[in-house]
Amino acid sequence: MRDRPTALITGASAGIGKDLAHVFAENRFDLIITARTQGALEKLASELSANHKVQVEIIVRDLAYPTAPDEIYRKVKEQGVSLDVLVNNAGFGTHGPFATTDVKQIQDMLEVNITALTMLTRLFLPDMLERKRGRIMNVASTAGFQPGPLMAEYYASKAYVLSLSEAIATEVERSGVTVTALCPGPTTTEFQKRAGIENTRLFQRTSMSSMDVARTGFEGMMHGKRIVIPGIKNKVLVQSVRVGPRKWVADVVKKLNATR
Repeated sequence: MRDRPTALITGASAGIGKDLAHVFAENRFDLIITARTQGALEKLASELSANHKVQVEIIVRDLAYPTAPDEIYRKVKEQGVSLDVLVNNAGFGTHGPFATTDVKQIQDMLEVNITALTMLTRLFLPDMLERKRGRIMNVASTAGFQPGPLMAEYYASKAYVLSLSEAIATEVERSGVTVTALCPGPTTTEFQKRAGIENTRLFQRTSMSSMDVARTGFEGMMHGKRIVIPGIKNKVLVQSVRVGPRKWVADVVKKLNATR
């Protein structure tokens, strides 16, 4: 039986996920961290244990594999852990015209960004509802508020995450369980390199630090907020795309996503 609450964070080996792990550890959470890379997870686990005196378990899984969510859930249950917080952070992006984007890359991205997130939420949510307590954070994006030419499937995946999170939050209202969609804008992480968008207009503008995003997300989740948008500029952006003509919004996003 653990004395501290426990949080599971996917995609914890780098970027926002890694910083979220540090923030949770600072706030006296034991952790279960998952990612594809064992070495990075082991290094992070050692840092968190040494710096914050919390218990950290690692589960090495690639969420692009359809069996991964069930394997993670069963592993947590075998450890006898009652999960207090689920953070669905794992995700990646693609870049380029939809018609020429690699099919396997699209399949893997949808498996990670949509299917794994959905299944992990579905697996852990009933346990939280039974205990009448728990929190779920799904990492979406400001990309989820508009179409994204040249990153069409990524923007669409984040729109799904945002919609799903808001819907479930309404379903579980007053149950003791909360669901939060964290919607960062451009953030300095390894995401840009993997997606091949380091040289786009969007990421040549000012980006937030991943630690600022992580702290804002944690605080919003702990206050039970349904949507958390870090940064004043990102909040203004979201409001502007909501009232702007859809064709104009899509044209602007296409220019921002174009390589300089």
